[in-house]
Amino acid sequence: MAVRALSSADQATSASGGGYDADEQIGGRIRELRKAHGRTLADVAGAAGISVSYLSQIERNVSRLPIGVLKHIADALGVHMNWFFHSGRQGPAEERDVVVRAGNRRNLTFTGLGISEELLSPNLAGPLELLISTIHPGADSEFYAHDGAEAGLVIAGVLQLWVGDRHFQLEVGDSFAFSSSERHRCANHGAGEVKVLWVITPPHY
Repeated sequence: MAVRALSSADQATSASGGGYDADEQIGGRIRELRKAHGRTLADVAGAAGISVSYLSQIERNVSRLPIGVLKHIADALGVHMNWFFHSGRQGPAEERDVVVRAGNRRNLTFTGLGISEELLSPNLAGPLELLISTIHPGADSEFYAHDGAEAGLVIAGVLQLWVGDRHFQLEVGDSFAFSSSERHRCANHGAGEVKVLWVITPPHY
């Protein structure tokens, strides 16, 4: 997907942190996978379009990790973003390809962004994925884009959504759909959590 690389100023701001609980494992998972592939910080950073110092901060969980940047890193390492999800418990073998029990969801927290994703789809082998995003107060995904299409339903809070140059404020019960190739961004300017049910095709994570 077309995602802008962070400028030096962006990275300096990112390094200050977003004040949210970070997933303490995601940076370590990136570092572990990079080393397993025999790749240097400079190699992966160059392929992802970010600086070496920024990637080092990401691996140490001391810098914000926007969704688009994680996608670039995943591409550079040859994996899908779902590789970084925490693995949920597996249900009975006879249902796990169809059903995801509430306690078995795979999840991913974007370091410093205050955005968490819960994967509701049993797997990513089909034509679409279903997930719930929890967007904490002050969180902002930043602009990014990718192939495919997506739609969503706001189930809690007030969502700020940008699609291209247009801005929308969506409340509980409001829904939306757009081409994922358009630059898009979501944020929470309120005091409470925002929850959004997303359908994305083809699977993005």
